[in-house]
Amino acid sequence: MGMRLDQKQAIADELHGRLRDAGIVYLADFTGLDVEAMGQLRARLLEQGIEFRVVKNTLTRRALEGLDYPDLTEHFIGPTALVMGSEDPVFPAKVVRDFAKEHDNRPVLKAGVVERRQVSAEEISRLAETPPRDQVLASIAGGLTASVSGIAGALRGLIGDITYMIGEVAKKGEQ
Repeated sequence: MGMRLDQKQAIADELHGRLRDAGIVYLADFTGLDVEAMGQLRARLLEQGIEFRVVKNTLTRRALEGLDYPDLTEHFIGPTALVMGSEDPVFPAKVVRDFAKEHDNRPVLKAGVVERRQVSAEEISRLAETPPRDQVLASIAGGLTASVSGIAGALRGLIGDITYMIGEVAKKGEQ
């Protein structure tokens, strides 16, 4: 027995809210994955606050109505899961890529949206190869700290030189 119209609308409305708040949405073809494997993937993503959701394509299209999203209609063919997150586009891409390596290259990412801009499967694949956001920020912070430390050391040396020169001038003035 199918869902009633009011049930479908409730799902579409709830999904609309999730999509509105998501900074990252990847579309994945999960053909070939059994329920157990999908549960494993869902758990891996959920550990980091990423949602893996399977919804009928028609309900997803309805949920996207009125949102500032690019047109993804061409990607809603066949079984499609949504991978939704709010911040780092790299982490979900890595999790799905690593999971696919373990499961006969399934799921397959079709396309996605990052900060309201459509990204291709190839772009998501490249994202999966980049270091996570936290690691990049830590590297930048480390570089800045090293630069500040270097400047501070140079200033200490310069002040030491000036102090030495003032001392030498003072000695010559006493003579």
